[in-house]
Amino acid sequence: MAMSCLEVGKKLVALCKDHKENEAMQSLYHTDIVSIEAGGPAGMPREMKGLAAVQGKAKWWQENHEVHSSKVEGPFPHEDRFAVRFTYDVTMKANKQRITMDEVALYTVKDGKVVKEEFFYVTG
Repeated sequence: MAMSCLEVGKKLVALCKDHKENEAMQSLYHTDIVSIEAGGPAGMPREMKGLAAVQGKAKWWQENHEVHSSKVEGPFPHEDRFAVRFTYDVTMKANKQRITMDEVALYTVKDGKVVKEEFFYVTG
């Protein structure tokens, strides 16, 4: 039997708190996931489709940011979706600028897998 939306949310949050985002994607994301950013990362589209593309975006983020600390809050469920709040203290490696990132992610679950993730944050 597939995990419920809340179960998926709890597992995703637990993995993110343990800095196991890659494991979360591998175990909880559908192969045809759609990921939509509020603003497109440098040289990347705002919307990506497929697990490989989403994992590639995550790899780029990890390689281009030094994370000093992070906070993960949630999940906050609603029917087939749940929200998670992420707060990061990071330094962007390209320009050495240290910033606090504050974002909300909205995940849509179908048959026990995340099929869509949407990120909400203020863009510069």
